[in-house]
Amino acid sequence: MNMPITDREQFKESGALSVETVTSVQQWNEELFTLKMTRPPAFRFRSGEFIMIGLPQENGKPLLRAYSVASPAYDEELEFLSIIVQDGPLTSRLQHIKPGDPIYLGKKPTGTLVTDALLPGKRLFMLSTGTGLAPFMSLARDPDVYEMFEEVIVVHSVRRVVDLAYRELLESKLEGDPLLEDDQRERLIYVPTVTRESFRTQGRIQTLIEDGRLFEQSKGPQRFVPDEDRVMLCGSMAMIKDHAADLEKRGFEEGANNKPGQFVIERAFVG
Repeated sequence: MNMPITDREQFKESGALSVETVTSVQQWNEELFTLKMTRPPAFRFRSGEFIMIGLPQENGKPLLRAYSVASPAYDEELEFLSIIVQDGPLTSRLQHIKPGDPIYLGKKPTGTLVTDALLPGKRLFMLSTGTGLAPFMSLARDPDVYEMFEEVIVVHSVRRVVDLAYRELLESKLEGDPLLEDDQRERLIYVPTVTRESFRTQGRIQTLIEDGRLFEQSKGPQRFVPDEDRVMLCGSMAMIKDHAADLEKRGFEEGANNKPGQFVIERAFVG
């Protein structure tokens, strides 16, 4: 039997974890939600990084999973996008969380989906499936990203239309964002695609790459160009493996924090 979430006495601060408070929960559909929590004053992260969040177990030990931070680095709160896995040790409980509930937050953000791991370029493609969109919501709202790239292209592939989290915000080109200038917002390109229902764009990301639809809104080449394009991948392991192999065939080299390249992938997953 799962422990109740609301008992703050079950949570123990440590050198690696702080205890924060959930401030809001937005349900996108029956299995997808966003939660926001308080942000410690000293907490810093780079756009695109992930951090551990979680709840205590019956034995008192923390149950933690890696979640990409979806909020921009300037936000006073921290935001995370989560899928509900009914038999998932953590997400099966997180789905019941409410504003005011305590939650664990790690203190050491990390990750490779950061601009530091990329060489300079003209276009930044962020290819995501499902909740893999989360880190790109942080990056797309980072003014520094628009200083580095002429176009920022967010691609989100899902099974159903209702799975397109943040759709209205992205379609509005982040209208109302407090830090992005109008000319920066205009350089954001949003490409949502649905694989199992009718939608204006249908098909897997690889199909959009091959038939050119991925590049239709871009002012640049209608294909990937290793000298100019930089790519970030976040989603299922199968998706990342397939696209990484495809990019390497096209002449792209994977980057890392200590050796920037032309594309980067994320290896942290939620379950």
